[in-house]
Amino acid sequence: MTQSSAKPFSSHDHAGCISTALTAAEAQCAARKVQLTPVRRRTLEILLEAHAALGAYDVLARLDADGFGSKPPVAYRALAFLVEQGLAHRIERLNAFVACAHAGANHDPAFLICRGCGTVAEAETVPGGALSRAAAAAGFLIEQTVIEVEGLCPTCQEEAA
Repeated sequence: MTQSSAKPFSSHDHAGCISTALTAAEAQCAARKVQLTPVRRRTLEILLEAHAALGAYDVLARLDADGFGSKPPVAYRALAFLVEQGLAHRIERLNAFVACAHAGANHDPAFLICRGCGTVAEAETVPGGALSRAAAAAGFLIEQTVIEVEGLCPTCQEEAA
C-alpha cells in the first residue's frame, strides 16, 4: 500500500484537497457525459470535508441544512451516483461512505479506519501483492477487492500514550 494516499492522517492543505477533488470530479463527469447535479456535487463536497466515513443520514442532515430536502432518497440517490462513478466508496464495516482519494482510477482500495477518531484514509493495494499471489496459487480469480483495516491514526496513538 502507498502511504502517500493516507492524507487524512497527515498535515495537508484541506481546502486545496477539496477544490482539486471537486474540479477532477467535474471533469470526469463531463468526460463521461453524466451530470454532477448540485445535490450530487454538494454530497461529494460533504464527504470530502469530513475525511471520515459518513452514514447516509449524516449526509442527508447536511443536505437538508443546505436546502436540498430531507427525504432519504435525496441522499441515497446522490451517494449511489457517486459510488457508481467511482467518486466515493461504501465502507461496509461502518455502513457509511467516503470520498474516493483516487477518483477516476481503476483501483482496489484499502481503507484505514481509525477506531479513535473515525478518520478514514484510502490507500491502494499493490497489484500482484500477497493477496493476489495467494489467490493465484489457489486458482482463484479476484474480480474485486475491498480491504478495511481498523486501528489508530498517529494523533490517536499520541493521545493514548
